[in-house]
Amino acid sequence: MNSRKKLHQIHAKRARRVRSTILGTAQRPRLSVFKSNKFIYVQLIDDSIQKTIASASTRMKEDKTKSNNSEKVVKLGAAIAKKAAEKKIVKAIFDRGRYKYHGIIKSLVQEVRKNGLSI
Repeated sequence: MNSRKKLHQIHAKRARRVRSTILGTAQRPRLSVFKSNKFIYVQLIDDSIQKTIASASTRMKEDKTKSNNSEKVVKLGAAIAKKAAEKKIVKAIFDRGRYKYHGIIKSLVQEVRKNGLSI
């Protein structure tokens, strides 16, 4: 089996395992994270109606600075916490997807907590 295909299967299996126990509601939506090679995307999702409540990314127009991801993730955590506060959301369930709770993902969650969203 191709090594990329095997790696993709491992990532998909981990994501299914993590999401099998997580269900977002209107009062406590799911905070989902996706990382690409260049950008990081965060969404607040209500799974009961299958709708995205709020989203933010390092690709936003306000964030065109030449900084590394660890600096951008601080702004990203503040932005999603601010959008959640505007929608009167104070609690969320964290969905790390296929990523380990380490590095950028960990610092993103810490920044979200620091800005008032309880996870």
